[in-house]
Formats: sequence, C-alpha cells, structure tokens
Amino acid sequence: MKDFAGKIAVITGGGTGMGRALARQLIAEGCDVAMCDVSARNMAQSVSVCQAEAPQGVRVTSFQCDVSDQAQMVAFADHVRDSFDTSHINLLFNNAGIGGGGSFLQESREQWEKTFNVCWGGVYNGARAFMPMLVAGSEGHIVNTSSINGLWASTGPQSSHTAYSSAKFAVRGFTEALITDLRINAPHVQASVVFPGHVGTSIMLNTDVAGETSAAGARTLLRMMGHPVDDMSDEQVLALAEATGESFRDNAPTTAEEAATIILDGVKAERWRILIGRDAHVLDEQVRLTPEEAYEPEFVARWIGAREEQA
Repeated sequence: MKDFAGKIAVITGGGTGMGRALARQLIAEGCDVAMCDVSARNMAQSVSVCQAEAPQGVRVTSFQCDVSDQAQMVAFADHVRDSFDTSHINLLFNNAGIGGGGSFLQESREQWEKTFNVCWGGVYNGARAFMPMLVAGSEGHIVNTSSINGLWASTGPQSSHTAYSSAKFAVRGFTEALITDLRINAPHVQASVVFPGHVGTSIMLNTDVAGETSAAGARTLLRMMGHPVDDMSDEQVLALAEATGESFRDNAPTTAEEAATIILDGVKAERWRILIGRDAHVLDEQVRLTPEEAYEPEFVARWIGAREEQA
C-alpha cells in the first residue's frame, strides 16, 4: 500500500494523541477515516479538527465505545459499514490504550484487568470485529500498537509494571503470529506492530483505574511510577497527577504527529516492526545485547548511557 488516497481506515483511540494524529495525516492524504474513543468529549474534538482539514469528498465518522467490550466493537464495525456503505476497509489501527495495573501482587484484580483488557483486549476485539472487512478488500493492513514495554517488561527496578507490560507483550506476539497466518490465509493483508518509546500523548491524563475514585486512581498510577503518595492528600495527589501527565505529554522527545508519520511511512514501506523514538531503538538494542541482565538494577543506567551516547 504505497498511498492512502481513496482508502478506508479505522482507528481506535482516535480522541487524542497518536490516534488523532494518524487520523489527520490519513485524511490529508485523501483517506476516509472512522474513529472510536471511550471519551465523547475527546472524540468530538478530533472530529471537529479532522472535518475542518478534510479535502473535499473525504469522509470522517466517529463512534463512542470501550474497546475492551466485544459487543461495542462489533457495533463500531456495523457503524463503519453503514456510514461508509462498504463491505471492506483497508487499514485498521488498533491504537487505544491506558496505563495502570502496576503490581499483580498489590493491586486489585479489577485494577489489573482493566488495563490488560483495554491494552490487549482492545487489540483482539478490534481484530475480530474488523478482520473480515480487511480481508474483503483488495489490499489491507492491520497495525497494532505495542510499546517499548512490549520489548522490556519494566519501568525500572523501583516500580511494578505488570498489566501494561503483559498486554503489550501479548500485542507483540499476536501481531508477529499474524504475519504467517495472513500470509497463508489472506496474503493481500499485512500486519505491523508498533513500539513507541516516550511519545507526547495524553495517556496518563486519560487513564482511570477500575473501581476507584479519581483521586484513588491517580494515587495508584503515581505509586506505580514510584512517587511517594501515601501521605499526600487527595488534592495534592490530583494536582501531582495532572502535572505529571502534562509533563509526559508536553516534554516528550517524540511528538504524536512525528510518531504518526513514522507509523504511516512504515506501512508504506511494508515494515512489520516499527520502532518510534531513539529511546525505543536503543532499548531494543540493549535488551538484545544482554537479555539475561535486562531486569537487573544496572540495566537502566546502561540504557540511559547508551541513549545519550547516540543522541
């Protein structure tokens, strides 16, 4: 797929970040886009931006749903068929994700499974709902977003990161397995897995923890990141969570727009493995270089040092 003009793309998590950036860039190339997001407010903002930028004749549609819910994703697929009066799509970007569920030992099953079910279940449900429409077209491409935590299941020796990392490894393994599956059963459809490093998105600001109030959920996320929040008030925790999320979004070495460009260039180049950011490339190299030492305390310092050397 060397260009996207006249194609139909489906994007999950289109309300912010890389999802919105992918939509804008695809629309600019003449691609019809259908987006979904769990946040009606964020989705409305994306639709407004995309419609304002869309060339004449390019169509944009949206659907509010939770990607972890199979029935809602099937309803999204029905919406795409009806809105575009089509039996096929060409591109599927399983992009939606949240953070949370750091410790398998310390956090509740509900907290852990919410993160896993969105970050992995959303990819699975998206593939199940839309694969028949990808296969029905003359050419197709499924793009699943993993993470550097699909290369390295950690954020460092001082914090737990099990639900998100487990989900992102599942996304990686599923996509790699799809390469052969598609080659045998639908050779006109290709698959890519994306490994973003630190990209400027609103993932931390958009994340809620299952079964907890806003302050309790923020406390869980900050504790997962190693912040000493146990003695802080709810107001202090919420303020720190907002500041941390804004800093993550605004001070990232790679913008969402840059990440979207890398992904779309990777699709055009038919690359199945798409790493985003110097941090992702260096981490991949370091894990491959010393896999037995990847979870030792010294590994993080070695990774940071190698990243700075290559800067």
